This record gives sequence, structure tokens and C-alpha cells, in this order.
Amino acid sequence: MSAARKKSPARKAAAPKAKATVAPKAKAASKPKAKAKAPAKKKAASRNTTLRVSKKAAVEEPKPFVMTAPLEAEVDELITHYPQKRSAMLMVLHAIQSELGWISKEAIVWTATKLELQPINVYEVVTFYPMFNDRPVGKFHLKVCRTLSCAMGGSHQLYSGLCEKLGLDSTKQGQQTTADGKFTVDFSECLASCGTAPVMMCNDDFHEAVSDKDADDILKKCE
Repeated sequence: MSAARKKSPARKAAAPKAKATVAPKAKAASKPKAKAKAPAKKKAASRNTTLRVSKKAAVEEPKPFVMTAPLEAEVDELITHYPQKRSAMLMVLHAIQSELGWISKEAIVWTATKLELQPINVYEVVTFYPMFNDRPVGKFHLKVCRTLSCAMGGSHQLYSGLCEKLGLDSTKQGQQTTADGKFTVDFSECLASCGTAPVMMCNDDFHEAVSDKDADDILKKCE
């Protein structure tokens, strides 16, 4: 009898073990709830992609380089004013940029062939002078002088103000263009008006002693 009584507690202790195995089944049943959240994340990602695409689509793609007959005739006429073809390079580049808005790699190669030079000879001129654009720019190109006199006169504040008004990042380095392709903002080296700092250009128009209010007026006139 004493041996039988000792075995009965072992049977009672086994019962709780069977109950403990039920708990994991209850947790497994809750897993489908976590899966239900996954589709919501996918939908959010697709909305963000649509926004990015729409911003890119707002900017016009640069047109391929095409040398028109009237422009080539103008270039040929310009070359006749110089004793050597090479000497006409600046005027030829100005003519191309005036017609096309910027100077592409294809335009550089064409100019080099026309002037009987190597492409590197033209490229180094295009990248040296700030008035030449080696990439597409907006309809209105705003260039703010950043050299010493203008920097002391507030050119960096002027640049930051323009970026803020146009929704651009003033801390970003290099040329920036608005999403609609209308404005391009960039720093420029000395614009040769140190006594009337800060100075800036809007395309070919020169502006001196530009205040924040003046900047507003300049942007309003850009239609």
C-alpha cells in the first residue's frame, strides 16, 4: 500500500505538464495578426514612390545637342573676326550657350572640331569661367557672388534666403534647380562690383546691393 501511495503524486504532477503545452498554441494563434500589418507597409512604400516619380517628371529632360544651320552660320561669321580660329573660342561658346542654354559634352567636341583643337582645350575653358554652364539650368539662373567683399556684405545670407524662398537646401554644395525647372541657384566667383556688395545676377541682368526685399522683387519679375 505504501508503494501505491508514493506513485499517485507522480500522476498528479504530470497533469500540470499537459496544461503547460497549451500556452504555446495560444501564442501561435496570435501570429496572423502580425501578418495583417504587412500590407499596410507595402501601401505606404508605393505612395512614396509615386511622389518621387512626380517630382522627377516635373523637370524637363535636356534636349540633345543639335547644331542648326543658322547657329553654325553665326559661328562661321564669328571666326572671321580673329586671326586664329582658337581666338574665337569664347565668342563661339557664348553663341552656343545663348542658343541652347548650356554647353554639353557633344557641344564641346563639336566646338573643338570646328576650331581645330582637342576637346580638352575647350573643356578647360568651359569649366574655368563661371558664366558658362556645363549642365542644364533653369529658365532663370541666379548667381550670387561669394568672394570676400560680397561675403562680408551678406552674400551668404542672400543665397540662403533665395534657397529658402525657392524650397532648396542652402547647405547643399553646388548648383541647385527647382523641381519645376524654373530656377537654378548657384554661387559665383567675383562679379566685379566689390563696392556695392552683395551682388548677384539673374541671367544677364546685374543687381547690386541686393537686400532681402530686393531678392523678393527679382523673383516676382521672373515670369
